[in-house]
Amino acid sequence: MIKRYTREIMGELWTDEKKYQTWLSVEVAACEAMAEMGMIPKDAAKTIKEKANFSVERIEEIEAETKHDVIAFLTSVAEHVGPDARYIHLGMTSSDVLDTSMASLLRQAGLIILNDCDIFLDTLKTRAFEHQHTIMIGRSHGIHAEPITFGLKLAVWYDEMRRNKSRFERAVENISFGKISGAVGTFANIPPEIEAYVCKKLDLKPAPASTQVIQRDRYAEYFTVLAIMASSIEKMAVEIRHLQRTEVLEAEEYFSKGQKGSSAMPHKRNPIGSENLSGLARIIRSNAMAAMENIPLWHERDISHSSVERIIAPDSTILMDYMLNRFNSIMKNLVIYPDKMLENLDTLKGLIYSQQILLSLAEAGVTREDAYQMVQSQAMKVWDDKKDFKTLILNDKNIGKHLDHKKIEELFDVRNHLKYINAIFDRVFTEK
Repeated sequence: MIKRYTREIMGELWTDEKKYQTWLSVEVAACEAMAEMGMIPKDAAKTIKEKANFSVERIEEIEAETKHDVIAFLTSVAEHVGPDARYIHLGMTSSDVLDTSMASLLRQAGLIILNDCDIFLDTLKTRAFEHQHTIMIGRSHGIHAEPITFGLKLAVWYDEMRRNKSRFERAVENISFGKISGAVGTFANIPPEIEAYVCKKLDLKPAPASTQVIQRDRYAEYFTVLAIMASSIEKMAVEIRHLQRTEVLEAEEYFSKGQKGSSAMPHKRNPIGSENLSGLARIIRSNAMAAMENIPLWHERDISHSSVERIIAPDSTILMDYMLNRFNSIMKNLVIYPDKMLENLDTLKGLIYSQQILLSLAEAGVTREDAYQMVQSQAMKVWDDKKDFKTLILNDKNIGKHLDHKKIEELFDVRNHLKYINAIFDRVFTEK
C-alpha cells in the first residue's frame, strides 16, 4: 500500500519555486553521498547544505543568456554557496537532476490524486447504499431495457473507480524511479551508490538501467492511466447529463440559490459541471497520446520529450485533481427523483417485462423462435398503437395456451428483476 499524504496543494507542486527546490534537493543529496564516500570534503558538503539556495529571478536572468536552464540554476546556486560550489553536480548530467526531480514531483502529484480517489469512492459508496433499492429503468442504446436500481448504477461506478485507483497505484510506483547515472547511463563519472542514496532521500528507487534519461514508458503508463480515469469520470458525467434531460429528469446537478442557467432563458438549469468534466477529459486523453509519442527518443536521449512534459505533467495532474474534486461535489449533492424514475419505468406500458414472457414460454415448451414471434407481435402493438402490454399478453390466446393469468401477473412484478441486487452489493462492497 502506498503511503498517502496531501501536504502539497497540487498547483503548488508545479511552480518554478517548487521545481528548483526539488532540483536543489537532488544536488544536495548527491553532495552528501559523495562526502560520505570520500569523493568530496565533508566540510564542503556541510557548507553546500547550509548555504545552497537560488533565486528564480536570477535563474531566469542567467538562462536568458545561457539558453540552458540547469546551467542557469547551478550558477545561481553557486552564487549563494561560494567556492565549494565546484563540488555540486560533480559527474552528473542535467537529466540526472531533471528526471529524478520529475519522478519526485509526479509521485507527490500521484499521492494527492490517490487521496482524491479515496474521497470520491467514499461518496460513491454512500450514495450507492442510499439508493440501493431506488428503482429505475435500465437503458441500452438509449432505449428502455429492464429495471435496475440507481444504487446498482453507482455500484458499477464504484467498482470501476476502484480499478482506476488500483491501476494508478501501480503507475505511481512505476514512475517513482530516479537516476544519477551520467550522460549515457554508464556511471562513468559517478558511482551507483550516489544514485541509491539520492533516490532513497527522495522516496524513490534507482532505475535498474537507464540511458541519459528515465525511459518514457513509465511516463506513458502514468498519463495513460490518468486518461482512463478521466474517461471513467466522463462516462459518469455523461450519464448525469442524460438523466437531467427534460424528458427524463431522474436526477440533476444541485442548482444553488442565485445560480443562473442561461443569459437568455431564465428558466434553464443546465448540467454545466458534468459538461465541463466531459471537456476536460478530452485534454487528459490527448496528453496521454503525447506521453506515448515521447517513448521513442533517439539513441540514449534527445530533447523532444522535454517541451511536451513541461505541459502535460502539470496540466494532467492538476486537471485530474480538479475533476475528482468537482465530480465528488456533484455526486454528494446530486438531486435524485425516485418518483420520476417510477413514472418513466411505465413509459413503455409494460414492454420492459417482455423477456420474462419469452423465457416462460420457452420453459413451457414453446420453441424460442416461436416464443419470440408471439411476444414481439404483441410488443409491436404497444409501440405502434400505444396499447398496454400486459393486457395484450393476457388476451393473447396462443400465449394463454401455455401461461395462465396468474403466471402472467407474476411475470409483470418488478421484483423479479431486482432479487439479486443485495448479492451484487455484497460482491462489490465486501472487503476482500
